[in-house]
Amino acid sequence: MIKFVGSFETVKSLPNTQFAEYAFVGRSNVGKSSLINAVLGEKVARTSNTPGRTQSLNLFNMDDKSMIVDLPGYGFARVSKADAMRWLERLEEYLLNRSQLRRLFVLIDSRIGPKDSDLDLMDFCDKNGICYQVVYTKKDKKIRESDQVKLSHENHPAMIERVLETSAEKKYGLDELRDIIGVK
Repeated sequence: MIKFVGSFETVKSLPNTQFAEYAFVGRSNVGKSSLINAVLGEKVARTSNTPGRTQSLNLFNMDDKSMIVDLPGYGFARVSKADAMRWLERLEEYLLNRSQLRRLFVLIDSRIGPKDSDLDLMDFCDKNGICYQVVYTKKDKKIRESDQVKLSHENHPAMIERVLETSAEKKYGLDELRDIIGVK
């Protein structure tokens, strides 16, 4: 059973649990909430056509065994520079200080490929030894070949070698994510 734990404005306000956390992050409009809903098999994360809707740290408890963390997006939402900077600082604080974090899923829109903001996040994780896995979203959509950048473990030492490909709409590639997270 999946329970919404709450939306938290600061890392310090997050509940201190012993549960492993699996966090999802990506540029605004990457399909993060849709992918979380598809993986969990229920509509728990709020979706929107407006980029930047997720503005808090949203936690979901899975059978008192682990937590899903829906992190605010970055790089596209129409928000003030101050808000964008505050979100970035909160993301960095979460990544550097949350000992419960077992895996960070960095979501990248497969139609567009990694942007500078994605690569900056990956570099931050590499420099700080934060293990992450790249997940391409929207694999059912037409891709722009010219925008594709090959990501490799050699260039990103904290990145898990296996890059996952998913489609929330077509339910493609969800089983691997479920296996990693422990969703039945």
